[in-house]
Amino acid sequence: MTAVAGVSLGGLRASRGSDGTLTLTLIGNWRSVDHVPGTGDVDAALRGSPAASRIAFDCDALLAWDSGALTFLMKTVTLAAERKVPVDTAGLPAGMARLLKLATAVPERAGARRSGKPEPLPDRVGKRTIALYRQMLSMVDFVGDTTLGIGRFLRGRAIYRRSDFVLLLQECGISALPIVALISFLIGLILAFVGAVQLRQFGAQIFVADLVGIAMTREMGAVMTGIIMAGRTGAAFAAQIGTMQVNEEVDALKTFGFSPLDFLVTPRAIALILMMPILCIFADLLGILGGGLIGITMLEIPVTEYALETVGALTLTDFAIGIFKSAVFGVLIALAGCLRGIQCGRSALAVGSAATSAVVTAIVLIIVTDGAFAVLTDVLGI
Repeated sequence: MTAVAGVSLGGLRASRGSDGTLTLTLIGNWRSVDHVPGTGDVDAALRGSPAASRIAFDCDALLAWDSGALTFLMKTVTLAAERKVPVDTAGLPAGMARLLKLATAVPERAGARRSGKPEPLPDRVGKRTIALYRQMLSMVDFVGDTTLGIGRFLRGRAIYRRSDFVLLLQECGISALPIVALISFLIGLILAFVGAVQLRQFGAQIFVADLVGIAMTREMGAVMTGIIMAGRTGAAFAAQIGTMQVNEEVDALKTFGFSPLDFLVTPRAIALILMMPILCIFADLLGILGGGLIGITMLEIPVTEYALETVGALTLTDFAIGIFKSAVFGVLIALAGCLRGIQCGRSALAVGSAATSAVVTAIVLIIVTDGAFAVLTDVLGI
């Protein structure tokens, strides 16, 4: 072998053989506290002509080493990979070779290494736009697949466990009654109190019954129930399915020939769609009861008079609008929760992110949809 001119530095010597092998000789102490040579000489040797056929190591003169030497080796391997030059680690100490193999076993995650130059704004905008477009396509595909899954469920062709479906009905229905009752009662009470403060100035306290009844049945009952279920059940759906993704249970279902959508998503969607209208009716009644408490105690309105005023102000249309909204909200919550669970990554952190994303997505969809309903009912005059 002959030494390559101009590439010898301190504890590193690079030499090229007649067969094109670039041999890197490590000399002395290669520890972080000592002076560890950089890879500039290796880069220069690789750029030389003719191109190196492979890289080998000679560590006979190596006295001590630690992570500093391993960092040098990682940079060398990266330089070799960029120029498609194979690396022979046979000449390295056994421990160093094992650590290098372990460090290069998993490819580096994209974006893990920070570059000194920030990414241009157009590139960032373009990547975000493409990611958003792909996410929208994924959502559309998921909604379509779920619709087909519900069709199979209704025809009795979906494969799922009946016992799981019964438990889901209980989780989405009876188990949610206490929190829905508490929040709805307090919402009705707050609406009545706010209305009483204003209407009492005009001697129109009796119209608190109209205010609370119409607001609860048309808007607040469905919206508050939807928000409660988004934070309670939608997050639970995302966490449950996300945990199954982490534990590879979803992959196991596919291996055994079961459709994860039929087995996991469809029963949850059906259970929530069935239970949301019932919870909405319950929320309406508790909200009206909360408003009645303020009207009877604070405004001293007789019970009979308050009840008659409430019945006279409400129509079946008011109840129907709120119940229909709640069913739609149930669809949105189930889709958001299950979609984020299916999209969950393979770590515990991803499960938490999926649950958070499910709640945020469901609440945003509920508010936007409720606004669309408000415009639609105004246009239709109902």
